Amino acid sequence: MGYSYDDQNIFAKILRGEIPCNKVHETEHSLAFTDIAPKAPHHVLVIPKGAYVCYDHFAQEASDAEIVDYTRAVGEICAKLGVSPGDGGAGYRMIYNAGDDGLQEVPHLHVHILAGRNIGPLVVTPT
Repeated sequence: MGYSYDDQNIFAKILRGEIPCNKVHETEHSLAFTDIAPKAPHHVLVIPKGAYVCYDHFAQEASDAEIVDYTRAVGEICAKLGVSPGDGGAGYRMIYNAGDDGLQEVPHLHVHILAGRNIGPLVVTPT
């Protein structure tokens, strides 16, 4: 079974201009904005403008132009934030969540770029 996209999710509404956002970067196929509940000094969400639920959906169905645009947008945002290690930045973490087990809250593909401090361990091991 394929993915079913909910066009009433909050990111779809942001893309339609129904909900405002603090835009960081925009391209033909991508939009980036600050998270409303930041978990780091820099916390930016990057979404494709197409109706994709999660990363594997995007990877399988997006056009080459969308994939290249989205990937380059992430690089441009890291450069804008000054966090790219190759340019002297201290680094960043990118987080994609998918589905229930991945704790995805909004059913529209998005990556979190977190930077500006040590983000801590990748996953806390249960005791």
